[in-house]
Amino acid sequence: MTPSTNPLGDYLRARRGLVKPEDAGIPDVGIRRVPGLRREEVAMLAGISADYYLRLERGKDRRPSVQVLESIARVLQLDAEHLDYLMTLTADKPRQRRRRPRRQTVPRGAHQLLMSLAQPAFIEDRYFDILAANPLAMALSPRMAEGGNQMRDMFLDPAEQALYPQWQKVTNCFIANLRQSVGTDVDDPRFIELAGEMSLASPWFRELWALHDVKGQEGTPLLFDHPEVGEMTLNRERLAIGGSDGLHLVVFHPDPGSQDADKLAILASSALPVAVAQPHSPDPSTRESRA
Repeated sequence: MTPSTNPLGDYLRARRGLVKPEDAGIPDVGIRRVPGLRREEVAMLAGISADYYLRLERGKDRRPSVQVLESIARVLQLDAEHLDYLMTLTADKPRQRRRRPRRQTVPRGAHQLLMSLAQPAFIEDRYFDILAANPLAMALSPRMAEGGNQMRDMFLDPAEQALYPQWQKVTNCFIANLRQSVGTDVDDPRFIELAGEMSLASPWFRELWALHDVKGQEGTPLLFDHPEVGEMTLNRERLAIGGSDGLHLVVFHPDPGSQDADKLAILASSALPVAVAQPHSPDPSTRESRA
């Protein structure tokens, strides 16, 4: 996968294709070669010329005014997050040759906090690489381990997919979160590597990526179907780690007093580390008798 030279045009075309004519107040008559609104329909509803809108999609004008972008966003029915993302695509930023980033180091305090938690938790970077995980996270899923990548596992590992009964919904959120996290920094080597691998290996990834959906992560309940305890719903929280470059602490927790809490407690008991037997110290009386 190579970075696009016209991200604004790519985004406008993708979002235009998602708007049904009837939802925009346009009679759906005639044969449409592609789904969604036509370019001239977007231009008309946004109050700009069709020629100017065509220039925007072709990348020949990358500095539209805020008013134009807001009008187009209204026609394309973009929410606040998608509008913010659209605004970033028009900013001219100097492109620098990027080196492959070094693996990030988890701050010592964050790692200590992670290991002290009584809930499944791990620390991830902006690419959903797992940099550290506690034992209960690995009991929830063996793939939630240091060195893993949630995107790769979610799209390519059948065992991980089986863990999520609402797998398609979850993957949709992952894609929207990845695009929001990366933003316009699409020439990042790690991002290119990951998105390229996923595009080649997963048709579902390609389909979702083509939607250009954008959404930041929020606390949300997730349904799991665990092979040991069955179905349970855990709340997923993602907390930024201060002083780090995009690291987050992800914690799964049940509603207090729920059956889900009981199931997680059962899972936690099976995840307790087995104490290593220490050699007994000789009985003082024995030492005396040997003396």
